[in-house]
Amino acid sequence: MTLALAAPAHWFRTFGRPPRILGLDVARGLAILGMAGAHIGETTPFDPFDPGTWLDLVHGRSSILLAVLAGISIALMTGRGEIPDPARMPSIRLHLLGRGAVIFVIGLALEMLNTPIAVILTLYGLLYVAVIPFLRWRPGTLLVASGILALAGPALLALVGVLAMYPYGAGISLVLYGSYPITVWLAFVFGGMALGRLRVERIETAVVALGVGFGLMVIGYGLGLVGAIAGVGSSDAGMGAGSASGWSSYPEALADADPLGAVLLAIFGVDPHSGGTAEILGSGGFALTVIALCLLLSRPLRWPLLPLGALGSMPLSAYSAHVLSVALIGGPGGFFQSNAFWGWTVLGLLLVTTLWSMFVGRGPLERLVGRAAIAMASAPGVRAVR
Repeated sequence: MTLALAAPAHWFRTFGRPPRILGLDVARGLAILGMAGAHIGETTPFDPFDPGTWLDLVHGRSSILLAVLAGISIALMTGRGEIPDPARMPSIRLHLLGRGAVIFVIGLALEMLNTPIAVILTLYGLLYVAVIPFLRWRPGTLLVASGILALAGPALLALVGVLAMYPYGAGISLVLYGSYPITVWLAFVFGGMALGRLRVERIETAVVALGVGFGLMVIGYGLGLVGAIAGVGSSDAGMGAGSASGWSSYPEALADADPLGAVLLAIFGVDPHSGGTAEILGSGGFALTVIALCLLLSRPLRWPLLPLGALGSMPLSAYSAHVLSVALIGGPGGFFQSNAFWGWTVLGLLLVTTLWSMFVGRGPLERLVGRAAIAMASAPGVRAVR
């Protein structure tokens, strides 16, 4: 009995303490639960004056939140607030390559379950590899790159799409014009990396991030509102559940658009997964605001937030368990929306991950990815990642 009580007592005292940052785990937990809601929840188009519609915010924004957090994690594992030393770069590159490869394979395995979910893990695996050339960039450079991708990337992609007669292929869909175009998502990862390099654990950093995030929301969703009034982008100023004009329905989104119309659509597109500049700014700001609030609230509210932190400490395992549950309950290719199913998913994930964290520790897939990364980085003559 004493041993049975010792593990939970020790966990309550130590989990989420430095050097681990509980606020980031809480934000990851919210992102996973939000993505589950986007996949299986029943929501109605967002109306800021109707709290009953606020669950619709999970669409698009949850995955963006996870992307920004991925950038922060990359910064933390490659030097935290310091630019990694050149002598360590060979090990760091192999570490990220191994991590990205295993995540990519897990994503492929989840896609083999044949659920209607657009599995994001394949993109995440690629992102870990895509950021390797930029690991020694300073925060200011990362922010500039993020801004350029946000402001110019969507319009350039739209213009190329129209002029090239709507190209289509597996690689193009995966990297440029699918539900998760890597050019768009690099903007979120670069922003997250910059935040991670700026000592994200400090209260001052969180306060600044909160202000910046709110400002980006005003700019991005304001741009979407202008586009809606002008009849470009979205009829609901980007706060609704979906749009026929989004990149997720590419190439249909541009089938009737001329070059100018395509560019305008890319600038003012603000619907979830539209990949428009307005969505990148608005939903990126939303993610930044959520992260900042989690960092600030995790200090005074540590105990009640521990289950969310436990879930967020094993996001890969929790996400995979959610997709597997959809496959088991809905059957191959089957799908249904149910807030009851979403609610049971939330309770199940919180309970299982909390107990696992208490008695086992690191999540099972996180262990697998970590071992693969260490094995990849332990080549003879290569310095290990600390």
